[in-house]
Amino acid sequence: MASNVQADAATEPALATTEPTPAQSDPEAGQHYAEMVPLSTETFHRVGEDTWYEVGFHIIAALNTAFILGYPALIMGFLGWIAGPICMIGGAAISFYNNCLLGALHETGGKRHVRYRDLAGYIYGPVMYKLTWLSQYSCLVVANIGTIILAGQSLKAIARAFSDGSELVKLPGWIAVTGAVVCIFALLVPTLHALRFFSTISLVLSSIYTYIAIAIAFNDGLKSAEDRDYSLKGGATDRTFNAIGALATIAFAFNTGILPEMQATVKQPTTRNIRKALGLQFTVGTFPILLLTFVGYWAYGNAVSPYMLNSVSGPKSAVTVANVAAFLQAIISLHIYASPIYEFMDTHFARKGDHEWSSHSVLVRLFTRTTYIGISTFLGALLPFFGDFIALVGALAAFPLEWGLIHHMYLKVKGKEFGKRRQAWHWSMIVVAILLTFATSIAGLRYIISDSIRYHEFADL
Repeated sequence: MASNVQADAATEPALATTEPTPAQSDPEAGQHYAEMVPLSTETFHRVGEDTWYEVGFHIIAALNTAFILGYPALIMGFLGWIAGPICMIGGAAISFYNNCLLGALHETGGKRHVRYRDLAGYIYGPVMYKLTWLSQYSCLVVANIGTIILAGQSLKAIARAFSDGSELVKLPGWIAVTGAVVCIFALLVPTLHALRFFSTISLVLSSIYTYIAIAIAFNDGLKSAEDRDYSLKGGATDRTFNAIGALATIAFAFNTGILPEMQATVKQPTTRNIRKALGLQFTVGTFPILLLTFVGYWAYGNAVSPYMLNSVSGPKSAVTVANVAAFLQAIISLHIYASPIYEFMDTHFARKGDHEWSSHSVLVRLFTRTTYIGISTFLGALLPFFGDFIALVGALAAFPLEWGLIHHMYLKVKGKEFGKRRQAWHWSMIVVAILLTFATSIAGLRYIISDSIRYHEFADL
C-alpha cells in the first residue's frame, strides 16, 4: 500500500496529541475549549462532532434538491414505465451499497481520512490523489453552477406568477440575484458542521416543494380528460442517447460525491454512524424522490417540463410557496456540495489555530468564497443550459468515483480476505462502471453540442 499523501498538512488531529489538552487537564474548561478551538492540524474545519442523524440530514439536503423536479422528464421521460422504475430503484440500491463500502474505508490505516482524495492517496499514491481531487472538484463545481441556475429559475417562476405577462428581469438577472444571496449565506456558515441546523431546515423545505408538486400533479392527473403520451420521443438514436443520459442523471440523483467529507464530521464509531445516516437517506429521503418522479410522469406523460413546477396547473399560491421553498433549499444544498472547496480554501489561506470567526478567518471567507461564487454565477448566466454539463460531469465523476473506484479501493484494502467469488463480484462492478462511464460521457457530450447550437449565451430559458 502506498504511503500516505500529506499534501495539505500534518495528519493527526490537534486534539489527539500526547500532551494533555485543556479539556483533559481542566474538565471545567473542556466545553469552552471544544467550542473555541475545534480544529485539527490537517483541516481548518471541524472533525468528529456531529451525530449520525445530523449527517443524514446533510445527505438528504444534498440529494433532495429541487433537481428532483426534473426527474419525471429527465429520467422517466427518457426510460418509460418499464425501464424507469427498474433503473431508479436499482440505482438507489446500488448507490446505498457502494456508499456503505466507501464508509467502511474511512479509517483505513488507523486514521480518519477527512477528504476523498486523502483516502485515494493513501491507498494508491500521489497520482491517484491528484486525479481523485480533479474528478471530485469538477463534479462539485458543475453541481454548484447548476444549483445556481436552478435557484434562478425558481426566482423567475415566482416573479412570473405576479407579473402581467411582461418580464423586466430575464433568467441571467435572476441568476445574478441568486449569486448575491449565496455569497451572503457563504459568509454566515463557515463549515459543514455549522450547516447542520440549516440541513434540518432544508429537510422541511424539500418536503414543502416535493409534496406540493406531488399533490397538484396527482390532482391534475385525475382531472385530465386527455390521454397522456408515455411514448419515448425521437428516433432510435435519440432514444438510445436519452436513455444513456438518464442513467447519468440517476447516478447524480443518488450520490453526493463527498461522503468521506461528510463522514469526517460524524462522531465515533464512524462506520456504524455513516451507515445509519445512509439508511436515513435511502429510506426517508429516497421515498419522496421516487414518488414525485413517478407521479409527475403519470400526470403529464412525456410532455412534463424539466422543471416540473412549470407543468402544474395551480393554485398559484401553492406553486409560489413551492418555488420559494425550492429557492431557499437550493441555497442550502449548494453549500453542502461546496463545503470541500471551502475547506480547501480555508485550510490553505486561514491561519492555523485561528477560530473560524476570527477577523482573519472572516476576511479569508469573504475574499475566497465571493470570488468562487462570483465566477460560478457568471458561468451559470453565460451558459444557462448547464444541466447538460451536469450529465457529462456526472458521467465522468459519479460512475468512476462512486462506483468503480470504491470497489477497487475495497479490493485493494480488504481483497486478501475475499474468496474468488467475492473478488469476481467486485471486479464485475468495476467493469460495469467503466462501460457506463464511456457510454454516459458520449451522451453528455452530445447534449452539450446540441444545446450549444440551439441556444446563445446569456439565454433566457
